[in-house]
Amino acid sequence: MTELRTDRLLLRPWRASDLAPWAAMNADPEVREHLGEPLTREQSDASVAAFRADFDRRGYGWWAVEVRDTGEFIGFAGLDEVEDGLPFTGVEIGWRLARPSWGRGYATEAARAVLAHGFDTLALPEILAVTTAANLRSQAVMRRLGMTRNPADDFDDPTAPEGPLRPNVLFRIAREGRTGRAGAANGSPGSLSS
Repeated sequence: MTELRTDRLLLRPWRASDLAPWAAMNADPEVREHLGEPLTREQSDASVAAFRADFDRRGYGWWAVEVRDTGEFIGFAGLDEVEDGLPFTGVEIGWRLARPSWGRGYATEAARAVLAHGFDTLALPEILAVTTAANLRSQAVMRRLGMTRNPADDFDDPTAPEGPLRPNVLFRIAREGRTGRAGAANGSPGSLSS
């Protein structure tokens, strides 16, 4: 499995030691605010098994993210196929970090490395990002990545209940026409290793 490195982060395969902090993140109502109900430990562990299987099958997916200086697991970032039933298709970028890691630029840094991998290694023509209309923090990251939103693409998530999780926004960035490389927040675009 490919690893991605940035100035401060390592995006790597999941380890057994990630399961407990991942479950704690998924049980945190603030982390889950724009995602739905908190997950049980069993649901959280099952998600990691699915991430590993998807990565093995496709060659891309959700990497565990750790801080290089400390080895601390802080969340995930990666690429996924858009779920069936949505009004568009393609490959979506995403990230989720533990609350103590918010506000440090880690999401942008990890996502820039993922974008570079998606465009330069996987040769994807376009990468999408989706979040709830109320998730302004993630939308700010999407804008920092150079992604753009056309309000005509906004949609109601058919899998979400009535309420704040239903209205969603769609951001896009194309390989053609992107300005510069999707480098890390602190300079370098990140490096790959297998």
